Amino acid sequence: MRRSKIIVPILMSFLTALFSNAFAQDAAGGKTREQVKAELKEAQRTGNMPCGDESGRTLREANPSRYPAVPATPGKTREQVKAELAEAVRTGDIVVNGETGQKANEMFPGLYPAKPEFQGKTREQVQAELAQAVRTGDILADGESGLMLNQINPSRYPAKPAAQSKTREQVKAELSEAIRTGDIVADGESGLKLNQLFPQRYNRNI
Repeated sequence: MRRSKIIVPILMSFLTALFSNAFAQDAAGGKTREQVKAELKEAQRTGNMPCGDESGRTLREANPSRYPAVPATPGKTREQVKAELAEAVRTGDIVVNGETGQKANEMFPGLYPAKPEFQGKTREQVQAELAQAVRTGDILADGESGLMLNQINPSRYPAKPAAQSKTREQVKAELSEAIRTGDIVADGESGLKLNQLFPQRYNRNI
């Protein structure tokens, strides 16, 4: 008995030093000294520390009566359970054959609404996309750089078509329409357009 009274304080001191070192490493990763001390104190309070034997158990697992009980995770309400059950009955998502494990909608699919199917790409579509990526070099060259083949060796692959800009005539036509309808900012301070400041001048032109 006397021996156990001597060993327990030594063991706790050892565990405290061990966890202090571990938490200190976390502190180097960004935690403050206060956070480290708070976590260590909480681990001691809840028994979430190794008990020091070969089993790998925590102090809580070795002596659960010495530590506060872990708060139970709140379960579902009665209404939630009833709603889920009603939905399962409606869709046939309930096991009706204990031997095979089949659900009602699997045994009698015609009695229940069909499950939405997520249409994937066909084999031909996948092959075509892969061939296009290989042709244009739109494939990662390596995992380190994150660059595509056409970025590392642009001369080996066809240039990507540039986005078509507006012609001079299109720009002039849009500007003329904006002037006609007053769809132009009147001043930089208010941010209002001419047709907002003087609606009577432009309503007849719309």
